[in-house]
Amino acid sequence: MRNRPLIALSTIAVATMLLAGCSGTEGTTADDTETPAADLCSATVEPGDASDGVTVEGDFGAASTATFELGAQVDAAQRTVISEGDGDKVADGDYVSYALSAFDGDTGERLGDAGYTEGELLPAALTADAPLGQLIGCASVGSRLSIVFPTTEDAAAQYYVLDVLDVVPTAAWGEEQAPVAGMPAVTLDDDGAPTVEIPDAAAPTEVQISVLKQGDGIAVGDGDTTLLQYHGVGWESGETFDSSWANGAPITSEGNGYVPGFVQALAGQKVGSQVLVVIPPAAGYGEGEINDEDLKGQTLVFVIDILATMHPAAA
Repeated sequence: MRNRPLIALSTIAVATMLLAGCSGTEGTTADDTETPAADLCSATVEPGDASDGVTVEGDFGAASTATFELGAQVDAAQRTVISEGDGDKVADGDYVSYALSAFDGDTGERLGDAGYTEGELLPAALTADAPLGQLIGCASVGSRLSIVFPTTEDAAAQYYVLDVLDVVPTAAWGEEQAPVAGMPAVTLDDDGAPTVEIPDAAAPTEVQISVLKQGDGIAVGDGDTTLLQYHGVGWESGETFDSSWANGAPITSEGNGYVPGFVQALAGQKVGSQVLVVIPPAAGYGEGEINDEDLKGQTLVFVIDILATMHPAAA
């Protein structure tokens, strides 16, 4: 496999993984500026003859076919809006779901498609200093883009057709459910960040799970990687020990590598849901520490917002 720079990756799989990873799905946040959309717009890759010259067949939201001049020498990344969407413009820091088709610049061969099937890609946080942010820019939701990665000494240019599918909320949006008696009480602020009140009762000895909001998306499966918000409180102290809300961004962990009770709370839940889980020590951090907080022997309470899920890649 011949290597090429990040902005001109050599396969569809590597492109989707690296571009998404560099654009903030691991919790990177954007700088707080007064005009974030303008910053993202100004960082957008410019159009050129190669990206302007792509002809695309196929409907938005489905894998497309692209034709273009084969064997062209492309000196820099290019990006052209093929069709402008009628949704909101993407702003710096937004989590954006997208899909793409990729083609070899010398042969026109389809390299692959990704994101057109639910659970293939996680949304990416677009920032002005990340490759995917520079390629999508401040496009409107519903836009279709022509993107061309440059020719290198070792590889041909590559042509991408990218659909900007949606901006994903950073808090659960599902239908509110009736609270379960005996479980901790949860209240939300205007942004969706939770506060937890522990009941005046002994901690349960088994994992307890309740759904606070019922989402309408795909279900989390075994080995999935989720994009989520979480808020963790100790049952005995009632104090917060960790929170993605306080840390400033949603998180992911490859293969949902969390403690067993947390993984149990995610299993089978639908995207858009908010889940409350009480985790006894045996299913939590029975022997470990986290974020300088000694959680050994503690019963833990988590409020989890499931924003997206990505299924494991097929072997």
